[in-house]
Order: sequence, then structure tokens, then C-alpha cells
Amino acid sequence: MSYFSVKNIYKTWETVTVDFSLECEKGTMTCLLGPSGCGKSTVLNIISGLEKNDTDKEGLLEIELDGQRIEKLPPRLRGVGMVFQSGALFNHMNVVNNVAYGLISQGMKKKEALQKASAFLPEFGLEGFEKRMPQTLSGGERQRVALARTLITEPKLVLLDEPLSALDADLRARLAQQIREWQKSIGFTAIMVTHDENEAKTVADKIVRFSK
Repeated sequence: MSYFSVKNIYKTWETVTVDFSLECEKGTMTCLLGPSGCGKSTVLNIISGLEKNDTDKEGLLEIELDGQRIEKLPPRLRGVGMVFQSGALFNHMNVVNNVAYGLISQGMKKKEALQKASAFLPEFGLEGFEKRMPQTLSGGERQRVALARTLITEPKLVLLDEPLSALDADLRARLAQQIREWQKSIGFTAIMVTHDENEAKTVADKIVRFSK
């Protein structure tokens, strides 16, 4: 039995139809590779619960994660963490509060959450960044904070939606390599969307190609 499986994701638009199933093993990185507008991000949104299958196919959707069916659970209870293209940081919070946010939302006391977040930051090259505000960070730094904020909550599955697409080519290549190193050292299971084939080859154990 695979660690994660999704069956019968289905979404159709005027010129594009997504009919998708996937299995992933624990501790692996799968990349969904293809051009913009082919439905890759929609797959992540349906897995996370942020979007629904087309109505006529909704009852066919099956999502299983670590032995539990999750397609009927609300997003916060699925055990899925998501990193968006923009990073989606809270601009009114400094770095350590951003990273601690998920732990506090899960019920951890604020003092303990902040201590854990501070200890976690060096893993992502962010030592000394605790009091920095998101507006003062570079694009690569923002994405490292976003990844730390997601991984500190230890989700069973991490979804990465074009996390590097807004960065310049050299920084993208470096951060892609870092993501691969973190994925292997921390051991998280992930699905990453990208339109960059070299990026996919850098980070992935398995590549699934999409086309329009």
C-alpha cells in the first residue's frame, strides 16, 4: 500500500481537462511538470481541500494519506501543508512569529512555539532573522521562511505550488538544490508543481508530465 494516493481528480475547462490519479511513497518528492494553465495547481488545491472536483465527479474522488481517507475532511484536518508561489507570509508578523504561527494554531503555547521556531530557523539558513519583517526579505528568503513555517508543523504531505517561479534563474537553481537536501534530511513527503524541467530533475524522485 502506498503512503499517499489520489484517484479520480477531475476538472474541466473550455480547452483543458484534468483527469488525474497518483501514488507516492513515504519520504519521496514527486514533481508535476508542465506549462502554465494545464491544471497542475488545481491538482494540489483539490488534494489540500481548497478546491473541489467538478460536481458530477465529486463522489468519485478518493484521497488516502498514511492509511486514512481524507477527501471529506476540512483542509485543516488533512495533515497537508502547502507552500504557495508568493510565500503567503503574514506581513504584520516578524519571521519567528510567521514560523511559529502553525504551531500556535495547533494549540501549542506561544512561548514554546516561538522557542521551537527560533531553533528551527538555522535549518533553513535563517539564523538571526527572527525579528526581520517579511517586507525586508529577498524572494529566496521569503520562500525559505514559508517552507520553514510549513515543515515545522510536521505535515504528513507537503504541497509546493511553483515555489521558485518568481526567483531569478541562479537563485532558483540554488534553492531547488536546497529543497532537495532538506527533503532528504528531514524526510518529508512532497508533491511539487513546476514548469521548469531542470528544476524537476533536481528535486524529484518521480516526474509526472502534464500537457495542454
